Amino acid sequence: MKNKVIIAKDAPKAVGPYSAGVVTVQGILYISGQLPIDPKTGEMVEKNAKAQTLQSLKNVEAILRANDMTLQNIVKTTVFLADIKDFADMNEVYAEFLGDVKPARSAFQVAALPKEAIVEIEVIAA
Repeated sequence: MKNKVIIAKDAPKAVGPYSAGVVTVQGILYISGQLPIDPKTGEMVEKNAKAQTLQSLKNVEAILRANDMTLQNIVKTTVFLADIKDFADMNEVYAEFLGDVKPARSAFQVAALPKEAIVEIEVIAA
């Protein structure tokens, strides 16, 4: 058996030579960093941390759904921020979106993100 590439019709396509998600033969789903791209328009949502966090999480959820998973399957997230000062706004939306789901998480500032995004979120689910 080999790993399975996940293609979600409700999430934007990868913006480079990678897959949006890959499930291992052991059933672990690795979701690539999700940029805040609206899959309907192919455009980045407005440039604020709340809107970008929400869209990134919606994209994550679409990829989970494409593999018959839900937010409950998330075990680890990594949040990349262009500016750590956006942490509180990101965290507010993140907490509301995930509700009772409390996966392990890392969040940190990076020098830059693709397409000048200010938030990107990657996930591991099982």
